[in-house]
This record gives sequence, structure tokens and C-alpha cells, in this order.
Amino acid sequence: MYIKRILTDKLFKLTESFPVVVISGARQVGKSTLLQNTLGKTAEIVVFDPVIDIENARQDPELFLNNHPTPLILDEIQYAPELLASIKRRIDKNRSPGQYILTGSQQWGVMKSMSESLAGRAVFLDLEGFCLLEINENYSKRPWIARWLDSPDTFPDQSQSRLTQKITIYEQLWRGFLPEPQFLPTEVIPDFLTAYQRTYIERDVRLLAEVSDLQLFSRFLRLVSALTAQEINYSQLGRELGLTPQTARRWLDILKATFQWFEIPAYSGNLLKRVSNKPKGFIADTGLACLTQAISTPKTIGGHPLWGALFETAVAAELRKQINFLSPRPNIYHWRAYSGAEVDIILEYNGVLYPIEIKSKTNPSRRDTMGISAFRKRHLRLSIARGLVIAPCSGVLQLSEHDYAVPWDLI
Repeated sequence: MYIKRILTDKLFKLTESFPVVVISGARQVGKSTLLQNTLGKTAEIVVFDPVIDIENARQDPELFLNNHPTPLILDEIQYAPELLASIKRRIDKNRSPGQYILTGSQQWGVMKSMSESLAGRAVFLDLEGFCLLEINENYSKRPWIARWLDSPDTFPDQSQSRLTQKITIYEQLWRGFLPEPQFLPTEVIPDFLTAYQRTYIERDVRLLAEVSDLQLFSRFLRLVSALTAQEINYSQLGRELGLTPQTARRWLDILKATFQWFEIPAYSGNLLKRVSNKPKGFIADTGLACLTQAISTPKTIGGHPLWGALFETAVAAELRKQINFLSPRPNIYHWRAYSGAEVDIILEYNGVLYPIEIKSKTNPSRRDTMGISAFRKRHLRLSIARGLVIAPCSGVLQLSEHDYAVPWDLI
């Protein structure tokens, strides 16, 4: 079953304007499916393999491209990086749009090679797991985050609608947001995610880095999943497993390189301090987090110590997916003062800062806006929009003079 992606129109626009489009994302997020159901109707698709040299593409890239006229889709291009130099030469001779569409599931393999070989010739599109609009097959023209950024003052007064959820919030977090688990029976979800984890570790980790102890790396994955939605402390990660901070950082880079982990940098009014403060880290998919923490059923999440962190992880990932719809994309940060006051998400767009708190409660209160208020007091000279508290609540609710609670499943 194919579910339309909200980035489909953007994909078509990019292929109409650029000679090379690169789609990157984790395994099983639907890159191949998206292309098969859109551009694959008019373009040939070649899928590369880490072991087999498909049609001698690595040995003789020129001959391979001679036998595959454009438009051409090259799936998992990180397994045939030798093609990039040949593609570059052909693009330099003919810059007509929509010639090559490349996909990859490793940032180290794709982004590094692309930035070196196709600089100024390729445009990138990030594809992640399903967002809530896609899961519920509701294709509004613009995600709600775009409407808020357009008009933060009037947004709370506008008529807002919620998605009609097919399953409970606990089950959604437990299933995660990869496409395939959305269609599987509940009893086999752990089997799918276990296979996903094993395939990822045994295949990608071996290809990307010299990790001699895969069992220890699996424990590392369980540890970072338990620390999702927290500031990253490499020394703490290392102590827990007997690793050096340098090894912990390298292993976390592997998770980022394969799109299993993402980070949000810290915000500071001083641009230099934005990169010196600790970033906040998140496991990319809540379903994988539930698996690594041995959460056996959706109902268990409600009483689990990680319930709040899992909800924040899901909302942070949802915001990233909606932001990918925008062009240009807002900058995204988190903020934490030494006093302990914090704001989970801060979007920077057109010179305005948009603070967001994430609370896993159905009845948020004024108290939940304290972090946003502290942020405003610390940055009186900055333009700060009305703040939002995103929660599993039933509707839009004014919490303070400047801040509102909104449901996490707005259309």
C-alpha cells in the first residue's frame, strides 16, 4: 500500500529545476517506494548493492552510464561512489534539469561524496519516517507549523482541527513512524523492529566503522535510546559502558551517519556560544527506542519512566518533518540556562524566535510556560513570538498572556 508523502510536490519542483536531486534518509523510510510511485513511472531505477558490482558500475562507470540514459534513478548510491565523478562531467556538459535522482542511507557515504563531487550541481531532500499527516492520510496544503510561522499572533485564534487518530498515542509511539510498522499486526511489530536493528547493526556498522564488539555497540544503542531528549554528555555515555568519551562520540556519529539519531544545537544570543553549549540528542524513531527498552505493549508506555522523553522525541521528530516541507527551513535550537530553566525547541525564522515547550500531559497549565517566560526575560531585545506548549490535549488553550497549549496532532 502506497501512502503519499507530503514532500512529493517539492520533489517534483526540485527535479524541474536541478540536474541532480539527492534523497537521503534512514533505511526503510520509503525512499525507493516514493520514487517508484512518482518519478519511477518515467525513469529507470537501478539499485546498488554493497557486495555485488551491479553491471560493473564501480569498475567502469562511463560504460554503465552510457547504457542507462537519463532520467535515471540510482538507488543506494553510496555503494557505487565511483559514478559521481562521471556524473559530474556529464552535468558540466549538459545542465538540463531532472537527469539524475540519487538516494542514500548513509550520511558519510552520501553527503561527503556529494559535497566534494557534485558541489553546485546537486540539491538535497531529506526523507524521514511518516509524519502524522501521512499516517492519517490527511494532505492539507501546508502543515500547521507553517501557518504558525506565517502568523503567530493570529494562529491561536484561527479555527484549528485535529487528526482523527486511528490508534492511541501510546500505540503510535510504540509502533514508531517507519512506514512498514503502520500496516503490520501489533503482535509482529517487535519482530520487525528486531530485524531492523540487527540488519542495521550487522550491515551498516560493519561497513562504516571498525566496531569489533557488535554486542557492546548494541548496548550502546540501548543506552542512548534511554537518554533520548536529553543533553549529550559523552563522558557519561563512556562511563556507563567502559568506553572513552572519544569512542562514545565516534559511535554516536555512526548513529547520526545512518540517520538513527539526530541532535538539536543549543541556542545563545552569542553566535559563538551556539556551538559550545551541549546539544540535545534524540533517537530517530520511538518504535526502536521502545524495542531497546523492552517495552512489550503500547499500554506499558503510560506508566514507564520514559513516557515523557518518548513523547518529546516524537514531537521533536514531527517538527523536523514538517520543517522539511518549508523552504528555506527555520533554524532549530534548544535553550537551557545554568539556573535550570529551559525551552525544548526554539525555531528561528525571518529574524523571529518561536519558543516551543513539549509536555506529556492532557491538561497543561501556566506553570508549563515558565521556561518560555525565563527565555523572554533573558532576551528582552530579541523578537520573540507567542510561545506554544505542545501536549496531548484536546484543543487550543491560552495558558498565559503570550503562550498557548496546542494538541500535538493538529492538521
